[in-house]
Amino acid sequence: MRVAVIGGGIAGVSAAYELTRSGTEFVLYEASGRLGGIVETVRRDGFVVECGPDSWVTEKPWARELAVELGLEEEVIPSSDFQRRTYIVRGGELVAMPDGMRMMIPTEWEPLLHSPLFSSQALLSYQREPERAEELKASAPESDESVASFVRRHFGDEVTDTVGAPLLAGVFGGDVDQLSVRAVMPAFVKMEREHGSLITALEKNSRGAASASVFTSLKTGLQTLIERMVAVLPTSSIRLREKVQKVEKSGGKWHVFGASREEFDAVFVATPADVTRALLSPIDSAFDELLAMDASSAVVVALAFAPEIAKSLQISRGFGFLVPQNRAAGRASAPSLLACTFVDQKFSHRAPEGGVLLRAFFGGESAPLLANSSDSEVIGLAQQQLSALLGPLPAPSFTLVRRWPRSLPQYAVGHLERMEQLEARVRALPGLQLIGNAYYGVGLPDLIRQGRETARRVMAPSP
Repeated sequence: MRVAVIGGGIAGVSAAYELTRSGTEFVLYEASGRLGGIVETVRRDGFVVECGPDSWVTEKPWARELAVELGLEEEVIPSSDFQRRTYIVRGGELVAMPDGMRMMIPTEWEPLLHSPLFSSQALLSYQREPERAEELKASAPESDESVASFVRRHFGDEVTDTVGAPLLAGVFGGDVDQLSVRAVMPAFVKMEREHGSLITALEKNSRGAASASVFTSLKTGLQTLIERMVAVLPTSSIRLREKVQKVEKSGGKWHVFGASREEFDAVFVATPADVTRALLSPIDSAFDELLAMDASSAVVVALAFAPEIAKSLQISRGFGFLVPQNRAAGRASAPSLLACTFVDQKFSHRAPEGGVLLRAFFGGESAPLLANSSDSEVIGLAQQQLSALLGPLPAPSFTLVRRWPRSLPQYAVGHLERMEQLEARVRALPGLQLIGNAYYGVGLPDLIRQGRETARRVMAPSP
């Protein structure tokens, strides 16, 4: 068997790695000059700067399993949860979320009841939610709904706007009024189905559960995963700077048109949804509709402060802050920060002793507004907004900017139903496989699992 893997992000590289382990011949096509997609690490002057994702969710095992398999077990580091605290910007100041929150759901009452983040009415909504368990279970809609609708039914408008929207926007860069709760928060939907009350469900699920760090990363950065996998791949199978223009199916074979036309038994398309849509729509017009999905962009700004410079900084203890966006005001007229991570506090091995590393994010409607801005203009804007919240910032030791246009697909209401229809169309084209963040998860563990499981499934002997 001969396989074409189109797209060299982490899903495509994971698939190629698994094909290599099975001894399968393949060609990995990547339009850019590097593999890894948005997984990129810059190592400079003792700093480890993630340009894209900085970690994976610990409870999903597939990234750690791969790291251990690649001999990176000593590299695995947990987030520094002893100082985990997230702030919400309110009235131009950082207000800490209560301790013991899982997303917008409290697991401890005392910190919540003494939090200045919520009004008495919002606190009353929290207190009443367990009492409404049977009502919530009975009234849960049969069909999909938005994240905002789901959170609002449990906790009301204030909690949705103050905590729910910025938290989900920080993860998905999306609009909670459009995001599918069944696609992006399936665990919470399951809790409601079983217990009605999310607070009660978390209380029951946490009893006797071992405490683990929320996030996991690697000492030398996530790009190390890519580097270790690529080191195993046959160099003759990697085609960098080779954009696939077209794919066709004829005579039981797949024909891929890159720099030349080549024939394959199977094709793994691991490109962003809009690229996949352009490649497959000529084969089946249904792909044009099923792969038409919105995607948000992100602009990452990293500011590194060497120890001698960082002495003047007074950064609050915690992992960072989120900025609620004014969802009722329509389109943004000026770029506004979406979030900032205090990287050196979230993970060890990210800055030299005494150094400070900040990562600021513009996303949602703000990112497109920066499309024509220079990197220096973006850095200046980030510094201005950070200084207003954190106090005056000295000139950083170095900075970097990364732009990730349309990098986060938005799982709109009804997403899982559309994926079922998409799978049916794919099954009608033997040898075709779709992997990537447009389908069943945007996190690194999900993408690694998709790539590896797809390769294993295709290579499995027929029963």
